[in-house]
Amino acid sequence: MAGTRGEFSSRLGFILAASGSAVGLGNIWGFPTQAASNGGAAFLLMYLLMAFMLAYPALMAELIIGRHAKANIVTALRQVSGNGLTRFIGSLTGFAGIITASLILAFYGIVAGWMIAFAAAPMASTIGAEGVASWLTGFGNERNLVFMLIFMLMTSLIISGGVRNGIEKWSSRLMPVLLIILVGLIGYVLTLPGAMEGVKVYLLPDFGRSFNFQLIVNALGQAFFSLSLGVGTMLIYGSYISKKENIASLGRAITLIDIGIAVLAGMLIIPAMYVAQHNGVEIFDAGGKLIAEDTLIFTVLPALFDTMGGTGVVIGFSFFVLMTIAALTSSISMLEAPVSYVNEVHGLSRRASSFLVSGIIAVISVLIVFNFGDLFGLVINLTTRYAQPLLGLMLCLFAGWIWHRNQVLEEIKAGFEQAEQSLFWRIWPVYIRYVCPLAILTVFGQKVLG
Repeated sequence: MAGTRGEFSSRLGFILAASGSAVGLGNIWGFPTQAASNGGAAFLLMYLLMAFMLAYPALMAELIIGRHAKANIVTALRQVSGNGLTRFIGSLTGFAGIITASLILAFYGIVAGWMIAFAAAPMASTIGAEGVASWLTGFGNERNLVFMLIFMLMTSLIISGGVRNGIEKWSSRLMPVLLIILVGLIGYVLTLPGAMEGVKVYLLPDFGRSFNFQLIVNALGQAFFSLSLGVGTMLIYGSYISKKENIASLGRAITLIDIGIAVLAGMLIIPAMYVAQHNGVEIFDAGGKLIAEDTLIFTVLPALFDTMGGTGVVIGFSFFVLMTIAALTSSISMLEAPVSYVNEVHGLSRRASSFLVSGIIAVISVLIVFNFGDLFGLVINLTTRYAQPLLGLMLCLFAGWIWHRNQVLEEIKAGFEQAEQSLFWRIWPVYIRYVCPLAILTVFGQKVLG
């Protein structure tokens, strides 16, 4: 017997939860480092364009399928399929989405554990426990295991509470805290010497570089992946939306919040890099490019915090708490994808499903920790470089080609009676049929062929 399904209690609750799913480390970490590596404002300009033109239509495909089916990704794709072959493909795509989401969470949990450890390190230094602080910021199996397990436990406890008492409740608390910390850190960093140089790099575009093909592809990839598209997380959140809601409007709100927080994150990270340079920290690599990715987060910024004295302890703690919250709001949706399947199809209680699935994923994380050099990069590449774009392509094909157009329209009209006459309906079907698949294939080809 399938488990009882939940539903978001309010429009705001859904927006905060879905935005939390989108606003993960891909926004707070990924977007600024991509911007830093791709010309700052030139990348920002193209990212904004790609997010609205291509990522939003793909997001809508997942939300519409999810709300129509009111089910997990496997059942949902079977429902919108026609004959036996497409139903089989739907099942296969659904299972691939669940496996991909689980593997992403397996490495994501390790990275999120690093954020918790780095948040605790300044506190340890403050009380004179330098040995503990060194252990927290050093790379070791014990530290990686401990904080990965802490993070996975936090995620599973939230998911075990269900839609309203778990996902919605905690997203409604964490997202405002995330925004307050982010704005507060920006306000402080912008007062420091060197920050304005970073602001100029970030906000003054080189229009000639904006139309560089490689930059466009990178911006499209960032826009697509920052919205958590392709693995069914938005589909499952869509399944918890009331039929009374205007789903096109909800999708726009999520996209705007996701973009807004990514842009704000850039206003924190890139000026902070130039503040670090002003304080004597090296921010350019041997090739003259701005340092990005893990070196930026775990080396450059902590070095900056160290130059600030007592204030740096507070700023460092706040920054890594921000990163932890961003990771947690995103991991909730990743875990929900497989948990919803186990709960609904196999009849386990939500609590049992949550701890069973998170336990299996934690075991995979343990394997990655003990074989870090061989497995960490491999799992990231398999999921984000190959599986995620192909799954995103399949979801677009289901929404645009396999599911009957009239049924799609009826689902949108459930909370938006004028949908057929709207600009959204005039544009979206063409985008989801032709433009989004082509764009996803372009990103996929670039990532595979380099």
